[in-house]
Amino acid sequence: MLSSKNFWGSEHDRQYHYDERIRREKIANYGYQKVPEDEKTQWVLRHFNSVARQYDLMNTLLSFGIHYLWKRTAIGTLGLEPGDRVLDVCGGTGDLAILAKRAVGASGEVAVYDINRAMIDAGRFKKTNAGVRRRIRYVQGNAEQIAFPDEHFDAVMVGFGIRNVTHMEQGFTEMLRVLKPGGRMMCLEFSKPSNPVFLPLVRFLFFHHHAAVGASAGRYPPGLHPPARINPLVSPAGRVENHFRAHRLLPGFLAAPDQRDSGDPHR
Repeated sequence: MLSSKNFWGSEHDRQYHYDERIRREKIANYGYQKVPEDEKTQWVLRHFNSVARQYDLMNTLLSFGIHYLWKRTAIGTLGLEPGDRVLDVCGGTGDLAILAKRAVGASGEVAVYDINRAMIDAGRFKKTNAGVRRRIRYVQGNAEQIAFPDEHFDAVMVGFGIRNVTHMEQGFTEMLRVLKPGGRMMCLEFSKPSNPVFLPLVRFLFFHHHAAVGASAGRYPPGLHPPARINPLVSPAGRVENHFRAHRLLPGFLAAPDQRDSGDPHR
């Protein structure tokens, strides 16, 4: 078992989430491992190919269903309205996309964007919420090169997926590129809880969850960066400040909504 200090990762290890460091040393973080920069995508693909079919079930069982509460709360921060266009980056099986589609209604549009076809298909053809799933668009692609035009979406979100993007800053740059002025971006991700009461819960969820769905225990560390460390990754791309903050209702997680441009008259 990893110590508490090692579980959250060192500051040195977290440097391998920064694009400049990755490109200079040609090494990226894959959980607690260091892998060649140009191989991380394949590591991620292999992992999710192996767990796609049981991914949603194990999420529900091993989080005791709490992950649905986290996702509903995160979606609520976006303030979606009927008619909005929403992009779910690294959307996987589409849990967030389903919630978003219900919020934007028949006049709105929601697209799941994910590099892994097995995860897309596992969600797309599920029998639960089948009617909603049929009204969602599914696109396979790399988050570092999003195949949509500039300023196309009212909201862009990524849930538990940004850690799998090799060049995180490039991923955020692309998300902001396709976001309309006045739009909102939300990132839901594990972070070290500010309240130590929740530390044992987060440790349990990560070690047991990822072991059960096929990953080596501890392969995906929850502590990417605290919000203050992620802000610099986003601000240069979008010329905005204070994107990321801890959310008091999501212990051990961060929800990160913020307006890109508060001058939009429609918001």
